Amino acid sequence: MRSFDIALAALLILAGATAARAQTVVDGSDAAVGPEATRTVLSLIGTQLRDPEARVAGLRTGRAGALCGTVDVRNRMGVHTGPRGFVADLPEKFFGRLPEGPELRSPGSMASFRAMERARALFDANCTAG
Repeated sequence: MRSFDIALAALLILAGATAARAQTVVDGSDAAVGPEATRTVLSLIGTQLRDPEARVAGLRTGRAGALCGTVDVRNRMGVHTGPRGFVADLPEKFFGRLPEGPELRSPGSMASFRAMERARALFDANCTAG
């Protein structure tokens, strides 16, 4: 019975440690878009990028109504790679990071290519100076 109590305590500690890790807005820009939009975009980021420690910054509403910002995720080595622009169409539940070199040169599928093109078009319409 004693080993069961120890195992249960260890499990509860581990569960608490993983629950504390989540995507976060690191610069307070969530105040500009509101709690509902922030929750939605963080959920989309968590679903799409699967990094429990993604760092989100620069949240703002774009010219055409989409949400703009940057997200910094970890690579396979566990190191944050630096902020990268993203756009999210919250009513459509669409999230897309701006594609980089390897993604542009060799998209994984036609669906991947379409998602990259949609992200680029939405980003241009909402998030670039113009």
